[in-house]
Amino acid sequence: MINRRRFSIAAGAAAVAGISTVHAQPNGKILIGQSAALTGPAAQLGLQFAQGAKLYFDLVNAQGGVERRQIELRSLDDGYEPERCIENTRKLLADDVLALFGYIGTPTSLAALPLATQAKTAFVAPFTGAMALRTPFNRYAFHVRASYQDETALIVKQLTQLGLDRIAVFYQNDAYGKAGLDGVNLALSALGRKPVALATVERNSVDVAAAVQTLRAAEPHAIVQISAYKSCAAFIRAARKAGFGGQFFNVSFVGTQALADELGKDAAGVVVSQVMPSPYSPTSAIAREFIAAVKTAGGDARANFSSMEGYLSAKVLVDGLKRAAGKGLTRESLVGGLEALGSQSYGGFTVNFSATDHVGSSFVNLSMLTGDGRVRT
Repeated sequence: MINRRRFSIAAGAAAVAGISTVHAQPNGKILIGQSAALTGPAAQLGLQFAQGAKLYFDLVNAQGGVERRQIELRSLDDGYEPERCIENTRKLLADDVLALFGYIGTPTSLAALPLATQAKTAFVAPFTGAMALRTPFNRYAFHVRASYQDETALIVKQLTQLGLDRIAVFYQNDAYGKAGLDGVNLALSALGRKPVALATVERNSVDVAAAVQTLRAAEPHAIVQISAYKSCAAFIRAARKAGFGGQFFNVSFVGTQALADELGKDAAGVVVSQVMPSPYSPTSAIAREFIAAVKTAGGDARANFSSMEGYLSAKVLVDGLKRAAGKGLTRESLVGGLEALGSQSYGGFTVNFSATDHVGSSFVNLSMLTGDGRVRT
C-alpha cells in the first residue's frame, strides 16, 4: 500500500454571478464536465487523460452505469489558457454538470476552482500538484495525485544523493512553473542550498534560446524542468546542442509519453517523476486491470501515465457517485460520497479522503526515458 501525507487544500472563491442552481441531468444521464487542453502545445495531456477516464466510464456504462444511469464526460477545449477555461467552466456549470473533473494544469485549475466553489460543485482530480489548490482547505476540491512539493522533494533527494548538487531550474512563467520552483526551493533550502540559476519559458511557447544561454552559463550538474512537453523537449535539444552534458529531471505534468514521443532518440536518460503506478508493468493489480482495459478497447487507446491517471481518477469519481447515489445524486451528495470513501485501495494505489482532508495521495516514484520510446520505472 502507498502511504500519504496530509495536506490541506485550496480554497477561496471569488464571487461568481449567474451560475445555475438547478441540477437536472439531461436524459437521465450523469453529466461530468471537463475543461482541458485538447489542442495546442499541451494537447496530449488533455487527450490522454480524457481517453483514460472515458475508458473506465465506458466499462461502467456497459455494466449498467450508476443507478442505471449512463455517465457522460463532456470535454471542452481550453488550449491550456485560463480565460478560455473560465468560459468553459461557466458553460459547464450552466449546463448543470454534476461535477467538474480532470482539469488540466495549474493556471486553468486556479481560474476554475473559485467558480466550482461558488456553485458548490465538486472539483475532482485536477491534473496538477500545485499547493495553491490544496491549501487552505476547500470542501469542493478533491485531489487524487501527489503535490509538486512531493515530486520535487524526491527529485532533489535523488540528485543530491548522486552528488549532483549544482541544480538549475527551467520553469514555465506562470502559476504552474512557480509552484514547481517553490517545491525545488523548499527541498534545497532544507539542505542549506539554492538553485545555481533560474530561467523561464512562456506558457504555450517553445522560445527557449535565452533560457538555454542563461542556464548553460551557470554550469549546473542537472536541470529540473517544470513546463509542458513541447517546451521541455525544445529546451533539452537546444541545451544539448549548446554543449550541456548534465541531467534533465521533469515533474509528472510534463506528460511522460508525450515528452518521449516529442524527443525520440533524444529522450535517452531524461528522468520524470511519477504520481501514478506504472502503466507499463503488470506488477500492481491496478496496472494489470488498466492494461487489460486498454487491450480490450483497442483502437487508439494507449497505456501511458496520463491515461492511467485519467482511468484511476474516473474510478475514484465513480466510487463517490455510488456512495452518493443512495441519497439521490446531487452536487451536494457527491461531495459527501467522495468524503465517505475513507481509505480505499485501487489495486495497490491508496486514496484517502475524509470530511477534513481531500488530498488523496502523496505517492511519487521516478522513471527514466529511453531512446527507443520506452519508459523505465
